[in-house]
Amino acid sequence: MSALGSARKRDNKAAYLFLLPWFAGLVLITAGPVTASLVLGFTDYNLIQPPEFNGWENIRRMLGDQRLHHALGVTFKYVLISVPLQLAAALGLAMLLDRGMRGLAFYRSAFYLPSLLGSSVAIAVLWRQIFGAEGLFNQLLALFGLTGRGWISDPDTALSTLIVLNVWTFGAPMVIFLAGLRQIPVMYYEAAQVDGASKWLQFRRITVPLLSPIIFFNLVLQIIHAFQSFTQAFVVSGGTGGPSDSTMFYTLYLYQRGFHNFDMGYASALAWLLLIIIAAFTAINFLAAKKWVFYDD
Repeated sequence: MSALGSARKRDNKAAYLFLLPWFAGLVLITAGPVTASLVLGFTDYNLIQPPEFNGWENIRRMLGDQRLHHALGVTFKYVLISVPLQLAAALGLAMLLDRGMRGLAFYRSAFYLPSLLGSSVAIAVLWRQIFGAEGLFNQLLALFGLTGRGWISDPDTALSTLIVLNVWTFGAPMVIFLAGLRQIPVMYYEAAQVDGASKWLQFRRITVPLLSPIIFFNLVLQIIHAFQSFTQAFVVSGGTGGPSDSTMFYTLYLYQRGFHNFDMGYASALAWLLLIIIAAFTAINFLAAKKWVFYDD
């Protein structure tokens, strides 16, 4: 063996040695539990007795589980309303900040802060206090002579408060939008102004097409994040999904089946259904992207 071959072999051994912790984490923390959950999805398992294989029984249970169907409806409503509103707010603020102003770094950090805190237990508790019957929101309405309600305790408005909370965490997509706006050449807007194009026409014909890859990126990420929302609904409803299951997110229902009812086999099957749903939404977005995402290459 040549000296060059021996050196490469030593380098490969060193590389594998440094990668060993990552491979161990992949197998023990990711691949192992994922495989175990797939197997448990075809069993009847209560965490105490050994799992018993039950074939497709968990799938049949899903088809007749009315509470699961309700949780899916609540989750779809939450995703389909909150994500577009969140992205619209993020893009609007990004365009405002892109014009340039004093203290831009401060405003950018301030607007980004909710994204860091929005999924925390503390913010969920604060949200419950703000929209409670005696909360800050009702006190604000009282200043204008309006009568509030228990927004969290009313089935007609409880989900809306969580949608508002998700929209409020627009900081992360806003920062990404701002970076994308900074990459659009100014000469395009200057040429459009010479041709007499209005601001709205410039937005439609220049900003949106050139920013479409960023919009697509944020859309996919925020849809995945919205489907995985759990903490807000758990804290606001006290872990019940109430009132009247109006905040029963899919993840919360999965948690209840697994850790309240100790029906871990069924919960594992539900987890894989969630994975399939997220994968389906992602695939649809990628297919639709061919018609509206513009890559300048």
